[in-house]
Amino acid sequence: MSIDAQTASMLNADDIRDIKAEMAHYPDKAAAAVEALKIVQRRQGWVSDAALTAVASLLDVSTAQLEAVATFYNLIYRQPVGETVIHYCSSVTCWMLGADDLRERLCRHLNARPGQISPDGRYTLLPIACLGACDQAPALMVGERLVTGVGAETAVTEILGEQS
Repeated sequence: MSIDAQTASMLNADDIRDIKAEMAHYPDKAAAAVEALKIVQRRQGWVSDAALTAVASLLDVSTAQLEAVATFYNLIYRQPVGETVIHYCSSVTCWMLGADDLRERLCRHLNARPGQISPDGRYTLLPIACLGACDQAPALMVGERLVTGVGAETAVTEILGEQS
């Protein structure tokens, strides 16, 4: 399979190799869409419009089809994010057990509202429907680490390891 110039300019050789390896696992290469987007996101931190177009070309799907996949999954970021993304659970259980206070405490400490990047570029705080840890609410994902049962008063030290 030849790579067009636009795809080659947006994806590095490692990305292309890794995406092709994922495509090889499926009879329909479009089935590798989520993994292909994750490969790009690991390197770039998010999936830009240009990168999405390049991946769509590689998978031989329309940009609109791949955009539908990318926007369906809340762990594919279509806008720039901080170095570490903090997902706070917005389910009823977490809400009842203090998630709103926890979110507000983190917003004040990070000096950023949900969806914004902290001024130092280190963090983005985003809601997520459920983290599946209702028995240990409130729950957050800090990067890939699940954090549970943290109160607003100790959030900064326990979650970020920083003094408030």
